[in-house]
Amino acid sequence: MALDTSTTPTPAGTAAAVSGTGLPEPDKITGRARLILFVLCAAQFMVSLDFSVLNVALPVLGADLGLSHSALQWAVTAFALPSGGFLLLFGRIGDLFGRKKLFLGGLAVFGAASLLATFAWNPASFLTGRALQGVGAAAIVPTGMSLLTTTFPEGPLRDRALGISGTLLSLGFTVGMLLGGVMTDTLGWRSTMGLLALFTLVVLPLAPGLLPESRTPERPRLDVPGAVTVTGGLLAVIYALSTAAERGFGRTDVLVTLAVGLVLLVGFVVVESRHAAPLVKLPMLRRGTVAFGNLGGLVTFSMMSTVVFVLTLHLQETLGLSPFGTGLIFGIQGVMSVVAGMFAPRVIGRFGARKTLVGSLLGQGVLTGALLGLGSGADVVLATVAVSLASMCHLGAIISYGLTVTSGVPDEEQGLATGLVTTTQQVGLTVGIPLLGVLATTQGDLFTGVRTVLVLDTAIVLGAALLVAVGLRRARG
Repeated sequence: MALDTSTTPTPAGTAAAVSGTGLPEPDKITGRARLILFVLCAAQFMVSLDFSVLNVALPVLGADLGLSHSALQWAVTAFALPSGGFLLLFGRIGDLFGRKKLFLGGLAVFGAASLLATFAWNPASFLTGRALQGVGAAAIVPTGMSLLTTTFPEGPLRDRALGISGTLLSLGFTVGMLLGGVMTDTLGWRSTMGLLALFTLVVLPLAPGLLPESRTPERPRLDVPGAVTVTGGLLAVIYALSTAAERGFGRTDVLVTLAVGLVLLVGFVVVESRHAAPLVKLPMLRRGTVAFGNLGGLVTFSMMSTVVFVLTLHLQETLGLSPFGTGLIFGIQGVMSVVAGMFAPRVIGRFGARKTLVGSLLGQGVLTGALLGLGSGADVVLATVAVSLASMCHLGAIISYGLTVTSGVPDEEQGLATGLVTTTQQVGLTVGIPLLGVLATTQGDLFTGVRTVLVLDTAIVLGAALLVAVGLRRARG
């Protein structure tokens, strides 16, 4: 049930805020609703921060804890893998047992895990903390979004709330890169994890008294077989690919784990086709806009996260930049992304979400290719300009793929469509670095490895742009 945000109740789906003069103010968020929005956005900001705050600290962290170059990607993957793998399951658990309860539980787990990562004494304890952070994030992200959409009525007020939430998500990545560099240089890499624990201490005490409880009235059955197969399959496949990239595909454990993962994912498709209340309705995936829109989203997230990972290594290990200098470059990248977010709705309004998605992917691919001009000298200007412009295209792809996926979907299936959008985001962040990023550290020398990754990254993005263009054209026809 939507929260009344004014002194005069208004029907759901209409402008909810009313000023003292009696005139409607559809985009004005006041009173208790503002505090609720603060709590929800702060939690989402914290998760976004976690995706970036550690990036520039990776070389220092690796040296301190004894993580090799080839193992550094697990500092990112250990968080991203559970945050993507458990997303659908936790979203459904929130529907069944209460989104507020799961949101609070996710915050508590995230905070405790951040403390563990802060005081980690070896690689195992650090990676355990990162994995538990991912579990907490998997509970926070879907329940936080559901609480936001059920708190604010459909219409301009909800659009306003979602716009604020989206802007803060972009700012979270930007601020994370800047703070990561500054804090690593001045206080050490552990302070980046301590910052996340501090965020939790601010948000968690406010949430219980402010957030309304929210669950679906139908009480749908939990698709346990579907949750087990998709989560287990994803975990197994990513683990196998990550291990293979580091140690080779000929290992028995790699082949067995990969086979198990593929069998589980096939089993997931079979389970979903027969379950009365599946996690994912397969007919939804047959929609051209859903299938190819999510393909675009998967590629833009996975390939951009890979660029950030390998460019971080190149700037510090090859060019000798400090964590602060590296953070400054990615801070500029983040600011340009926010600027792109301000203008993207106008571009989409003029050209449509589908054309914007294809054009954004093309731009991201071309600008990623421009990074191949990096030499082993001081190429800071090229790195800053190319990655910033590529990120502007990346944000355009993020916004347009979400609109593409949800366009034409009936109201009763919008929740599933938005769930797929969020899952694609998390999975994209999960698979890019294990699949490509680790190649940067296994090609003899780092510079050669970075170039190899950039070539593959460029080819994948441009190829995906072509597939999405053809697929969406057929869907329209």
